[in-house]
Amino acid sequence: QVQLVETGGGLVQAGGSLRLSCVASGRTSATNAMAWFRQAPGKEREFVAGTSKSGGTTLYANSVSGRFTISRDNAKNTVYLQMDSLKPEDTAVYYCAADDLRVVPTRRRDGYYYWGQGTQVTVSS
Repeated sequence: QVQLVETGGGLVQAGGSLRLSCVASGRTSATNAMAWFRQAPGKEREFVAGTSKSGGTTLYANSVSGRFTISRDNAKNTVYLQMDSLKPEDTAVYYCAADDLRVVPTRRRDGYYYWGQGTQVTVSS
């Protein structure tokens, strides 16, 4: 089993930045592709960004491309999401996800087996 814990959420003004972290514990050798999703109130959970285990392949939602950057430090079993130029529409609970079989990231929610509990990001206008 793999446990994922997200940190780094908070309240920020529009135009500001936040960096989210997701630490994996347990059978961390099983974490292959990892990703960030988000869910705003009343909306479906949506893909934000994903990365392969090496970090050589990354994938972004069109809505965050050019503003958000996903990276990972396998020595620390941690994946990051650097969020710049934040907008009020980025307000959501952000979830970390991982899969032990998937090599490259996917935008599909069912492509990931392990999920964290989420961290709240609120962007004020």
